[in-house]
Amino acid sequence: MKNSHSESYAAAGVDVTAGYEAVSRIKPLVESTYIPGVMGTLGGFGGLFVPDLSGMKKPVLVSGTDGVGTKLKLAFLMDKHDTVGIDCVAMCVNDIICSGAMPLFFLDYLAVGKNKPERIEAIVSGITEGCLQAGCALIGGETAEMPGFYPEDEYDLAGFAVGLADQEKMLDGSALREGDLLIGLGSSGVHSNGFSLVRKALGIDSRKALDIQVSELGCTLGEALLKPTRIYVRAIRCLLQRGVEVKAVSHITGGGLYENVPRMMKPGLTAQIQTSTFPVPPIFELIQRAGDIPERDMYNTFNMGIGLVIAIPRDQVGHALDVLARAEERAYVVGAVVKGEEGVELV
Repeated sequence: MKNSHSESYAAAGVDVTAGYEAVSRIKPLVESTYIPGVMGTLGGFGGLFVPDLSGMKKPVLVSGTDGVGTKLKLAFLMDKHDTVGIDCVAMCVNDIICSGAMPLFFLDYLAVGKNKPERIEAIVSGITEGCLQAGCALIGGETAEMPGFYPEDEYDLAGFAVGLADQEKMLDGSALREGDLLIGLGSSGVHSNGFSLVRKALGIDSRKALDIQVSELGCTLGEALLKPTRIYVRAIRCLLQRGVEVKAVSHITGGGLYENVPRMMKPGLTAQIQTSTFPVPPIFELIQRAGDIPERDMYNTFNMGIGLVIAIPRDQVGHALDVLARAEERAYVVGAVVKGEEGVELV
């Protein structure tokens, strides 16, 4: 890369040398995520991975893709960029574990108005932290400098993850039965959905609004809202390894409990969830109060404190809760599977 430089391109707003500096900064971060199966390192045209298929009868690759969304607006206002990468990884890996797949690798796409190597490093530090939490490798990505398309201090971040599962062990809800119980895993906050409504309800249009110390949150508003999405890969892995019969899993993202829980149900069955069985974090009460938002809309937009819903047999609840406690998860029995066609019913 020593001979690569274009004054004409730089005059148009794209500095290729800044891109090379960014790569040199993030290379050790990326390599810290490497797990068995990774081939090569940064610099190739494609990320290479050799999966271990031993013991699998019919391996299935499971992929998921997502971005951070308008939560990035808060990162811009606060000039804090080292956590949104965790959100990006979480939104992808939490989706693929719903099928029982364990993530193998992750790739990111980062589009910036101006390539600032130190900011790229901060963003990628969050991505690598997310990969470490998920036990997967960051094996590649793309940073695109797009002057005139994004403002200099703004960017967009998206990515995708690929996981592996044995077809006969995949979680598709087919084993669900009336009487199965539902366990909810606590969220870390708003996660990475509904931020258009968050910003509207709270009137967030400046750094000043985010720097307000809120006693009920125990921190500033900005700190509460930027808390990264919790990654649940370890929790599901522990349940499966400890012999818990996980029948179905739902990642509670945009659309809240009303939209996501039905995706794990099968015809003729409904997830009956009792909202009194788990604590609603204060940040949601603050958003609802400030925006005068109906309760139904809150549960149809946000996770409301439950980031993942898991269906298991009734007689395994005690064992499952013990496994989850050892995995340092806040877990609650939030309801049961009943007959019905609604998909989900909140009571």
